[in-house]
Amino acid sequence: MADPKGFLAHGRELPARRPVDVRIRDWREVYEDFPPAALSLQASRCMDCGIPFCHNGCPLGNLIPEWNDLVYRDDWREAAERLHATNNFPEFTGRLCPAPCETACVLGINSDPVTIKRVEVEIVERAFAEGWVAPLPPAVKTGRRVAVVGSGPAGLAAAQQLTRAGHDVVVFERADRVGGLLRYGIPEFKMEKRHLDRRLAQMAAEGTEFRTSVNVGVDVTAARLREEYDAVVLAGGATAWRDLPVPGRGLGGIHQAMEYLPPANRDLDASPISARGRHVVVIGGGDTGADCVGTAIRQGAASVTQLEIMPMPPAARTAGQPWPTFPILFKMESAHEELAARGGERVYAVSTTEFVGDAEGRVRALRLVDVEGPATGFRPIPGTEREIPAELVTLAMGFLGPEKGPLLTDLAALAPGDFFDARGNVARNASYETAVDGVFVAGDMGRGQSLIVWAIAEGRSAAAAVDRRLSGGTALPAPIPPTARPLV
Repeated sequence: MADPKGFLAHGRELPARRPVDVRIRDWREVYEDFPPAALSLQASRCMDCGIPFCHNGCPLGNLIPEWNDLVYRDDWREAAERLHATNNFPEFTGRLCPAPCETACVLGINSDPVTIKRVEVEIVERAFAEGWVAPLPPAVKTGRRVAVVGSGPAGLAAAQQLTRAGHDVVVFERADRVGGLLRYGIPEFKMEKRHLDRRLAQMAAEGTEFRTSVNVGVDVTAARLREEYDAVVLAGGATAWRDLPVPGRGLGGIHQAMEYLPPANRDLDASPISARGRHVVVIGGGDTGADCVGTAIRQGAASVTQLEIMPMPPAARTAGQPWPTFPILFKMESAHEELAARGGERVYAVSTTEFVGDAEGRVRALRLVDVEGPATGFRPIPGTEREIPAELVTLAMGFLGPEKGPLLTDLAALAPGDFFDARGNVARNASYETAVDGVFVAGDMGRGQSLIVWAIAEGRSAAAAVDRRLSGGTALPAPIPPTARPLV
């Protein structure tokens, strides 16, 4: 516990966002610096709650009350040690996680919760600035080889843990650079890629090997992977996107979010799919949709409209979303703030019925209708049909599971009927092992689309299971069974 009366003396405070008209001219992160004195006061709000529900809210089991107390006492180095004890990449989660820990904070029962994410970010940034984040190569090598397929948060977490356990780890990435969606799916204004690069440098110095532009299953077969490595960890994510099969879907100018965002992240100034001067419609109201909104605004869109089929969520918890569960609430992300400042709209409870094209085969408009739902199955409301301009459309409607490419197809052939679960994800047992001997799975590829904290937690847990198999025991943190779920 920090200051026993801190939560009574100080209100919740976050760093200010840079002015909208300034930040939309660049791709830098949107938040201004937060003074250490202000952060200390925020850490002091962590109360003597008896049972810290934030631990249960966080799949990583982060030691949140401990770092808050250490920050308040100005012991930043020990705070960094406690932070890294449960989380390989707090600089990622502190920027990208929706913070289920904060919605589970006991203070949040009748007040604003502790600013856990901001404390997390400031601790790790201080640690990097002071040189406390150093490579941790293993003292002893085991001689065992492990292949990790995918370099997103789950793959990177598994790779770092296994490397530190003494195994020779090779991470395969089909893109030209390491990072998965952290690299090309997350816009720069949410997380500048220098944060990713410095962590990858630490991992390389520890001994992890990265091989890019390798499509496992095509360039390297599943059989060869199993032959050359003692264990394989699948961490390719849930990248099979949900489509919108309505009339006009084949028109030019309609793209999946993950067709639109990666080239924008590769070339911030000249993406081949640009919103410049166009009327943009983003279909999907989640975080990926917000990323599309912020990207389109920075590219110079003439207008941006975001559509969501669900009704507008409430601003505060309802009886059906009690503490400490993770509530679905109305959020004003930085991209939404920019959207409002530019005169754009977020339109709820609507469904797209048709894309309308021009003489050249490109989309020029979108027809939509108001709907009742979800209890009624999103039934159209007669008389609400209308048309809005749409010269670039991005589909950000979530993901259906892992891609069933050659890698998974070949592995599934070795365990017919047992390799995939009922939802189409890769099935695994309590030790994260699939039905194919020696092949493990972690993150979204096994659990479906989820949070970055779950990806890292599963990567760490799968690594412990692999290490136990290869070494007969493990000093890595014990696995969290894939069926385990926190309260949020």
